[in-house]
Amino acid sequence: MSTIQSVMTSPVTSIDCGATLRDAATAMRDDDVGSLPITRDGKLCGVVTDRDIVLRAIAEGIDASSCVADVMTSKVTTVASDCDVEKAAKLMSDQQIRRLYVVDDDMICGVVALGDLAVDPQGEDAGEALRAISKSEATSR
Repeated sequence: MSTIQSVMTSPVTSIDCGATLRDAATAMRDDDVGSLPITRDGKLCGVVTDRDIVLRAIAEGIDASSCVADVMTSKVTTVASDCDVEKAAKLMSDQQIRRLYVVDDDMICGVVALGDLAVDPQGEDAGEALRAISKSEATSR
């Protein structure tokens, strides 16, 4: 059985909760990512996505110089690096999420996107999770 550590992306770029939306957007552009973990004193306190910036900030007239903490999602699902891939895939399916942050000793050590699970030799779990997440997204439109 494979662990998340074998398929996660590491290191992970993060941004401090006091950073601006512009800082977050710039970091996303520079690292070619669609989400960033938000930290306070080095510990995960939220996540912000490019979609959050557009829908929760720009569409609502919030200025790009506003604090990223104003639009971040503070409830973030995490796993430890020794979590097995099957459990992570089930968690992603159950929670309807496309990425999990990997946290050990309160520090972010990686991120796993749904596509990363497909790299695992037992990657059928990713297919099942993707089908469940995609089905939920299609019915919510």
